[in-house]
Amino acid sequence: MAAPREDAHFPGRTPLDAYGNGGFRFADMSHRGSILCLPSGVWSWAPNEASEITLKSFEKAIEEAAEIEIFLIGTGDLHVHLDPRLRQALKDAGLRVDVMATGPAARTYNVLIGDQRKVAAALIAVENAR
Repeated sequence: MAAPREDAHFPGRTPLDAYGNGGFRFADMSHRGSILCLPSGVWSWAPNEASEITLKSFEKAIEEAAEIEIFLIGTGDLHVHLDPRLRQALKDAGLRVDVMATGPAARTYNVLIGDQRKVAAALIAVENAR
């Protein structure tokens, strides 16, 4: 299977309809792989596991930091702590970060977007929804 295009993009904010089976459903569409949900829209996101997350992974989010109140990071099936240096770099860039497993992050994202909050999320795809 071909890797998702990094420039794959759905414009605008939208709730997530489902997650699991290695991807996400939103806006009557399906996406295989991880996603970055930003004020500018939903983007394909390269990391497939928490160990692949770097500061470079968050370039788009950092560009939009002024429009983000809460930045959720879903680390896959399990909650994985971010390296403290990475967390500090995100804070220095103006992002208030909350890290958790992808399932809780996706559900929290939906609640906050429903409340019209300025939320963004970086979500690693998981196989099984819980």
